[in-house]
Amino acid sequence: MCGRFTISFVIGLSERFQARIPSFDLIPRYNIAPSQEVPVVVRAHPDGAENEIRMMRWGLVPSLVKDPSRSPKPINARAETLFEKPMFRELLQKRRCLVPATGFFEWKKEAWGRTPYYIRMRDNSLFAFAGLFDTHQPPDGEEISTFSIITTEPNSVVSPYHDRMPAILKAEDEERWLSPGMLCSYEVSDLLQSYPAGRMEAYPVGKKVNTTNAEGEELIRPGRSLYDRSWGGT
Repeated sequence: MCGRFTISFVIGLSERFQARIPSFDLIPRYNIAPSQEVPVVVRAHPDGAENEIRMMRWGLVPSLVKDPSRSPKPINARAETLFEKPMFRELLQKRRCLVPATGFFEWKKEAWGRTPYYIRMRDNSLFAFAGLFDTHQPPDGEEISTFSIITTEPNSVVSPYHDRMPAILKAEDEERWLSPGMLCSYEVSDLLQSYPAGRMEAYPVGKKVNTTNAEGEELIRPGRSLYDRSWGGT
């Protein structure tokens, strides 16, 4: 599962993903939660080669839904069942996206509570989750674009904290994921493997991140594990 992530720096985001510079301001985010809007990279035109950054809401609302308020809004989609689930099957072939990130959070259950851990690249670089998106246009309302992050089996860095992890694309695979055209099951399986553990790291952080409206760089600073009873978190 992926239920909270970060984009701790945005300078160079357009260059990193070879995407058209957006007309809106991008700001660092340290505690992105479901239902919030974040920058997502998509093809500017379905059959084109240019990428663009769009703001989208996290939690997928399919275009055919009549009443979004009553529709499930999945924040994650399992890589193994994308071809089986009607909600995701067509999007997999037509509406793939990249979700830029610099890290994500998972919580470890311990004897006296749950410790939040921050998981990122060892070099603290930008990367991208594989995602699916859709655009809903209600008859009498404003158009809304939403997305879901694909999850896969965890690597050895993530497995101590959760039995799923977001599908992080290798940089050389990002263009293939965005490129127009169908993907067969073999290609999808190959693209959505768990990311190499040797390039990643995890460390405990303070409990302030438990509050969804908390923000700030302090949320990703190393803290102490709850195994240290002398620390009560923040």
